[in-house]
Amino acid sequence: MIGIVGKKCGMTRVFTDDGRSVPVTIVQANPNLINRIKTEETDGYNAIQVLTGQSTKNPKKSDAGQIRSNPNEKLSHKLHEFRLNTNELEQVDTGKEITVDYFEKGELVDVTGNSIGKGYAGVIKRHNFKTQDATHGNSLAHRAPGSIGQNQTPGRVFKGKKMAGRMGNVKKTIQNLEVIEIDTERNLIFIKGSIAGHDNSFVVITPSIKSKQKEREIFKTPIEETPEVEAQAEEAPQTEETPEVEVDEGSEEEKAQ
Repeated sequence: MIGIVGKKCGMTRVFTDDGRSVPVTIVQANPNLINRIKTEETDGYNAIQVLTGQSTKNPKKSDAGQIRSNPNEKLSHKLHEFRLNTNELEQVDTGKEITVDYFEKGELVDVTGNSIGKGYAGVIKRHNFKTQDATHGNSLAHRAPGSIGQNQTPGRVFKGKKMAGRMGNVKKTIQNLEVIEIDTERNLIFIKGSIAGHDNSFVVITPSIKSKQKEREIFKTPIEETPEVEAQAEEAPQTEETPEVEVDEGSEEEKAQ
């Protein structure tokens, strides 16, 4: 499913016509250029490789090798892939750009990004554990997790046990967020609510997977408007011009006679 990659600008609020305040997250999504098309014959699956449009300080060496195939682009871009279905595969072509008008105002989208890293954290902050007794003989284990194992059988700690460790900096997807507004001139998308990631981090916006899927046009073609002057000239009827006849009034002496 095709989407668009942008950068999180921050949060603000907008007001509706009836005066309600709606919290929104602003994402700047510059046009994503299609750098390469992957098919089942060449790579085993159908996908497109896009340049995000936003620059990054330290691009990966593998990404730089893919970008070098397009000599017109700088090596400071970030690459991303979108899987394609049959309808999308027929529309895409290298060199075309995916813009914010791919989405519509009021539709639901899924936003994926890396959450903010919190560093090392205990189980109370990381997993919302309850604290132990403050008194009644407890003097050293107020914020401890408690027992983590079992008896001699199985005699070990199971994998996935909720314990202290690094918190945040993981891939998160927030689903069914509403698009409040789209600014095509500044390439901005206003999304209701909060999304994962710190300001200036990359996020991926795709149509909601839980909503009704519909076939859409990836590239919106602008409507060509004919100039009003040419249209009026075609509608105006052609009239024949009558030649002007010069009348000889004579000299002043002939008039006096």
